[in-house]
Amino acid sequence: MDIPPLLLARAHFLASFSFLALFMAVALALAWMLLLFKIRARLTGQPGWTAAYRFWVRIFALCFVLALASALPVLVQLGSLWGGLMDKIGNVAGPLIGYGVLSVFVLKSCFLGVMLFGQRRVSDAAHTLAVLMVAVGQLLTVGWLVALHSWMQTPDGAALVDGRYQVYDWQAVVFNPSFGWSMALTVLGAALAAAFLIMGVTALQTLRRPPGEGERNAFKAAAVVGAIAALLQAPAAIGMADVVALHQPAKAAALAGYWHSGDVPQFTVFGWPDVSSQSNLYSWSLRTGGRLLGRDAQGHFLGLDKFAGMRPPVALVFWSARAAVLLGLAMLAAACLTLMLGWRRNLDPSALPAWWLRALTGMTFFGGVAAIAGWWVSLLGLLPYAVNRSVTQSEILGPAAQSTLTYGLAGYLLLYLLLGLAFVGMLLHAARYGVVPVRKAVGGGT
Repeated sequence: MDIPPLLLARAHFLASFSFLALFMAVALALAWMLLLFKIRARLTGQPGWTAAYRFWVRIFALCFVLALASALPVLVQLGSLWGGLMDKIGNVAGPLIGYGVLSVFVLKSCFLGVMLFGQRRVSDAAHTLAVLMVAVGQLLTVGWLVALHSWMQTPDGAALVDGRYQVYDWQAVVFNPSFGWSMALTVLGAALAAAFLIMGVTALQTLRRPPGEGERNAFKAAAVVGAIAALLQAPAAIGMADVVALHQPAKAAALAGYWHSGDVPQFTVFGWPDVSSQSNLYSWSLRTGGRLLGRDAQGHFLGLDKFAGMRPPVALVFWSARAAVLLGLAMLAAACLTLMLGWRRNLDPSALPAWWLRALTGMTFFGGVAAIAGWWVSLLGLLPYAVNRSVTQSEILGPAAQSTLTYGLAGYLLLYLLLGLAFVGMLLHAARYGVVPVRKAVGGGT
């Protein structure tokens, strides 16, 4: 099969970034959940919160390592597969990536050792401060990544001069038009990924044995966080859709399945986008008034026919968005039902029926998959551009043989599969056996 190198390079980057997005999301939210557990333990003195912290800090450490390791292939591919990218946007991307790396080593790595191994060697207040700094560092690291990615979607604060972007306003670069909504969706998606991971693992533990106090506390916190995050995703998604309609009309048309400019604006809820016929097969559409669609200077709605040859892969963008929405609705319903079923018993998982515990176990990775689907919408919707409306991927693609790209992609996919299976195996092992209690050192903190 003769697959174009550009398509293989895109598959390379999408696979690597998806793996990074999954563990980056879980690590981000778990860092803040661990801070919540620590604060609750200090305020209430209940050992259950400390037990919840000691269990989930192991999972956080594993996710942190996987996120850090999966970031390396992404950075390598930026330099190898897309060799011309840094020549075009290096003045913007270089400092932002540098700030992200600095956040990792200063605010996270300097305190990560204390967080993971210093609980018995420092005071409880110092240990709580270390957990806080790791959580802040995690948020800042993700923030710099989102700033760069959102700038590539809606570039601002820099001008293309002689084929290279020159920055004239760093504040506009970082806080570009899509940064706020992108950051909100990233944080909310991370919260859902961690919340359903905690609820799913705790549900599995409850099916096997009566839950301990730590498991009950972790489940209660995750259920509340999951419900709040699921509710807030809707306004964040609508806000992001408005920005996309204004700045990325081709992506907006692909998301809506809107092919022909001038037609009555409709939003295709379900269907199969067919490029050859430029229509949606087996579709179910709603008249929306065109709020989610881009417009030209005369106020006419822009369909996909206006972007012939420069439109994104419509079917992938279309279905990635619907997968994210369906998973979000499923998680919202699951979080609300969990609150309803367990509210009278203080959200004790042992009070939930067995069938619902099995359902929650099956939804363990719904949040992570939804986060990946959201990133797919953003990444695929930008195509064929690397920087919206200015730099295409074809002009920055580095020289690489088709066979090299094919074997490399197969190797990456196999590696990610093995790492994913190893993570699930270690998660199941931790869920079954728990963690070894930490004994208090003589003269040390708890």
